[in-house]
Amino acid sequence: MTSAHWADFQYEIYLNGLTGAVPRLPTDLTRLEELAERMLGPGPFGYVAGNAGSGSTARANRAALDRWRIVPRVLRDVHRRDLSVEVLGRPLPAPLALAPVGVLSIMHAEAETAAARAAAARDVPFILSSASSTPMERVAEAMGDAERWFQLYWPKDPDVTRSFLDRAKAAGYTALFVTLDTPMLGWRPRDLDQAYLPFLHGVGTANYYTDPAFLAGLAKPVREDPEAALRHFLGMFGDPAKSWPDLAFLREHWDGPMVLKGVLHPDDARRAADAGMDGVVVSNHGGRQVAGSVAAADALPHVVQAAGDRLTVLFDSGVRTGDDVFKALALGARAVLVGRPYAYGLGLEGQAGVDHVIRCLLAELDLVLGLAGHAGPGSVTSGDLVREFA
Repeated sequence: MTSAHWADFQYEIYLNGLTGAVPRLPTDLTRLEELAERMLGPGPFGYVAGNAGSGSTARANRAALDRWRIVPRVLRDVHRRDLSVEVLGRPLPAPLALAPVGVLSIMHAEAETAAARAAAARDVPFILSSASSTPMERVAEAMGDAERWFQLYWPKDPDVTRSFLDRAKAAGYTALFVTLDTPMLGWRPRDLDQAYLPFLHGVGTANYYTDPAFLAGLAKPVREDPEAALRHFLGMFGDPAKSWPDLAFLREHWDGPMVLKGVLHPDDARRAADAGMDGVVVSNHGGRQVAGSVAAADALPHVVQAAGDRLTVLFDSGVRTGDDVFKALALGARAVLVGRPYAYGLGLEGQAGVDHVIRCLLAELDLVLGLAGHAGPGSVTSGDLVREFA
């Protein structure tokens, strides 16, 4: 996208319209959830769309972003715009990455591979969940040399943890994202009412069932005793006993950038910096873990202030539109991770659906930036926002 603007996607759509063609998916990405609900089964859709408790945290995420309003500036030269940024030492064409979303085979048969190919085609980093439906090596192969990062649900077994990190490094994943807000599953009524947990059907276990350290802990191969393999997986997936000193183990076995995902308190950001981490993701897991949690966008400015110049601060939870990305940048995030929208795009149209989400989100961001008086993300500050109070 060096010779053109992301926003040119709108003219591509209009010109295609001269032949009678219209986009197969809505360009208002907030409509994807409704379409996905119509197309997908209640179990898979509910797993992606569901939230902890009554859903108050997910609603708070949206309300917090909506409370911030953009104050456009005029008569600024924005005819040449450049959305590129540097994140964790890597040049990116825009301040966006695809968030780690597990078990994507419940959305589409090509699962993580299709999403990763879409990301690679647009030079947008893809963060692979360790709970993926596809082994990390196969996803890496589908991406070629494109930027990819690996998300770790920290296993209880240190040998499996070490093996995951070695495999990820060998497969070309350049940064490690350690999710800390899921040492156990939150109370998710939508999944509970369907009695639906993909892991119990062997979905989301691909990295484990292909891991030599995991397999060494089984008396029989997975295919001969799948129940025992599942019990072994469930016994190590989360570990509520982990604490700050344990980060030293990860640091010892991962020599690239390391980011802690799920940070909402400024003191935790300070501790992350003290522990030698490179970044944090301000996130409440999209509202899926702690019912009644602080909204991620409300926590963001405080974490940014605490992080200072010691950490790269990224943001997710509630992002649906280009103006959401603008607001997160204005509040101090270096880049934004988007999750559910691309999962819905995948469920609706496979790789093409994920590509549609990426292009719509970045086209809208490009336009919002330019129309608000900015030629790129670097000049956006909190001074570009005002907060509405109810």
